[in-house]
Amino acid sequence: MTQRGLFIVVEGCDRSGKSTHCAKLVEKLNSNGIDAELIKFPDRTTQTGKMIDSYLQQKSDLDDHAIHLLFSANRWEAMKILFEKLKNGKTLVVDRYAFSGVAFSSAKGLDLEWCKNPDIGLLTPDLVLFLDLDINEAEKRGGFGEERYEKRELQIKVREEFMKLKDESWKLINAGQSKEKVEQDIWAVIEEARNSLDTTKSLQYNLWK
Repeated sequence: MTQRGLFIVVEGCDRSGKSTHCAKLVEKLNSNGIDAELIKFPDRTTQTGKMIDSYLQQKSDLDDHAIHLLFSANRWEAMKILFEKLKNGKTLVVDRYAFSGVAFSSAKGLDLEWCKNPDIGLLTPDLVLFLDLDINEAEKRGGFGEERYEKRELQIKVREEFMKLKDESWKLINAGQSKEKVEQDIWAVIEEARNSLDTTKSLQYNLWK
């Protein structure tokens, strides 16, 4: 059986170091002979992505339901390409996915089940790394508060909503440690996943198990 790539999602509240550690992980995977690529959501280059970018930078306003559906549409736009990459053996490290969409929207007061529905049928990750960072530490990091959702009360609620979505595929990483220690912890989880996950099995689409 041909082996497909691993589908790894990295989640966390804002300023938890997702972008930094996603880039580092892709670099390490490639240096270890594993063909890997970084994918970021939202993809701000598409038509939906440009609308989302304007909203996040507080240049425009949209109804909470409408922006939630835009985020979901942004992910759906990418599904065919992601599937082909994974099927052809490329490991994908994805910076934010449907879990972020649901956590942020439900934290704003939308119904959790309603928030999950638009993403039913998306590709299911093999592994979700959640970079867990105390809000007091997050506020000390550069850039906190620059985008729409970077508010203390909302971030606390977002983490609570994330925890409602957690299942056996999730691994929590203490993001308050040194960068080097976080990298080590992430790599230990990745190595375990590579040894235990059967990548001859087909990709799944039951995102909400």
